[in-house]
Amino acid sequence: MRTDFWHDKYPEGLPREIDPDRYRNVLAVLRESCARFADKPAFTNLGHSLSYRELYEQSGYFASWLQHHTDLQPGDRIAVQLPNVLQYPVVVFGAMRAGLIVVNTNPLYTARELEHQFIDSSAKALVCLANMANRVEEVLPLTGIRHLVITELADLLPAPKRQLVNAVVKYVKRMVPKYHLPQAVAFRQTLALGERKILREANPEPTDTAVLQYTGGTTGVAKGAMLSHRNLVANMLQCHPLMTARLVEGQELMVAPLPLYHIYAFTLHCMVMMLIGANNLLITNPRDLDGFVKELRKYRFSGLVGLNTLFVGLCNHEGFKQLDFSGLKATFSGGMALQHATYERWEALTGCPIAEGYGLTETSPVVSVNPFQKNRPGTIGLPLPSTLCKVIDEAGNELPPGEPGELCIQGPQVMKGYWQRPDATAEVLDAEGWLKTGDIAVIEPDGFLRIVDRKKDMILVSGFNVYPNELEDVLATLPGVAQCAAIGVPDPVSGEQIKMFVVTRPGVSLTEEQVLRHLHDNLTGYKRPKLIEFRDSLPTTTVGKILRRELRDEELKKRKEGAPAA
Repeated sequence: MRTDFWHDKYPEGLPREIDPDRYRNVLAVLRESCARFADKPAFTNLGHSLSYRELYEQSGYFASWLQHHTDLQPGDRIAVQLPNVLQYPVVVFGAMRAGLIVVNTNPLYTARELEHQFIDSSAKALVCLANMANRVEEVLPLTGIRHLVITELADLLPAPKRQLVNAVVKYVKRMVPKYHLPQAVAFRQTLALGERKILREANPEPTDTAVLQYTGGTTGVAKGAMLSHRNLVANMLQCHPLMTARLVEGQELMVAPLPLYHIYAFTLHCMVMMLIGANNLLITNPRDLDGFVKELRKYRFSGLVGLNTLFVGLCNHEGFKQLDFSGLKATFSGGMALQHATYERWEALTGCPIAEGYGLTETSPVVSVNPFQKNRPGTIGLPLPSTLCKVIDEAGNELPPGEPGELCIQGPQVMKGYWQRPDATAEVLDAEGWLKTGDIAVIEPDGFLRIVDRKKDMILVSGFNVYPNELEDVLATLPGVAQCAAIGVPDPVSGEQIKMFVVTRPGVSLTEEQVLRHLHDNLTGYKRPKLIEFRDSLPTTTVGKILRRELRDEELKKRKEGAPAA
């Protein structure tokens, strides 16, 4: 049964379909919004705002520098390794206006992870924060990056605050490790040089790739999802009517604590909020809850985009409980399952219910969301306009509503495929454009979607995908390790935490500290296991494949019986 029956269940007044070709590309939306909301603030950080007019001007300067002072050509990849700072939207939109493909890169990546992404994407340019430049120095000679731009935290703040903040970060807080990259160009210099040149505005085809967004997909191997301009425009237009059902164009302040390099925050803050002319309050370090709450105290914010881990942390913070929530109209949750207890605490504290949604990197990312008019906690809402969903059994047969199966998505927001990986693309994307998500879901009789389980072994830590294959490959390089396996175990704060099982070689003695140190040196923070268990052997199939499912079942049984997990 084709599952577009949900259209009849959609709230009155919201469209069932959108025109994904309304705009030729992301740049057409940018031009329109920056003209329409020219004097409105677009992004705010560290007490300073960039208006839409300034965003357009400065992104144009950066684009002009790329065109006149580098040999980069349209279609070349530029890695952007920045946290939530004002430079991020300037660089991203500037790169697009020069015709380049943006490769979003986690600033916290280790040297090993950076090397893989830079090489796999064939990135020719990189923009990074000075705080992370020491890791870039380590891997740069191994990559094809020829153009390097380094920016400091406060580079887009007015003087003298800019000099003061940058000096404090560098010399007082010592947050910038020493590095030696003489070939690097300072970000402010690129703007000064670009301002003197005439920009030849790029006009990409709708099907041209706009962003390479790296993900493990459903197999665990880090791959770049090719998101076209049409994909991103479609997801903007799909989300727009849901947002404007509660939010007023040109009048909202949306809090942005989630990293913009993550597809969830990237699309909502850089794309959807641009379409409605909202101001995005960028939180550079949301882990510092004291600083986060102190920043919130300065503003009358109307929306917040987060996930379960963040909501729990804020609800537990005494200072957050004292804030004025009278202006809060909308709270959005995605990236990981929203726990019902968290939903209830948040609504009781703020007076604002959380609208939970669902998406994947491969779908740009939003697939479904709970409409404000028809919010149902415990579900991931209804599919977006122009989005079809179905669930299938192991044989690929469609299942009727109410029966669990693998969730598949079809719509204009579905990616073109994985960068230079046709085999991996064919595994998840069929000829009709149906994407296999790897998630087990139920389509309720009234059209709402509910996620039951994950088909694959992916671990979800605070909204970030962690793939056991990668962790096991890293630990296997530690001398003395014979076998290892990684699983996710339930955690009330982060959703899941990682547990690693280790079998040592005969006659070899390893300590938990040695294992943790090795993983710490080679993995980003959210990928590092917190639990280590040494075993004499691991459960395997007859051909020697480790059975992670048995390990997970053992852990769940231990927890139910009240025994320690490690």
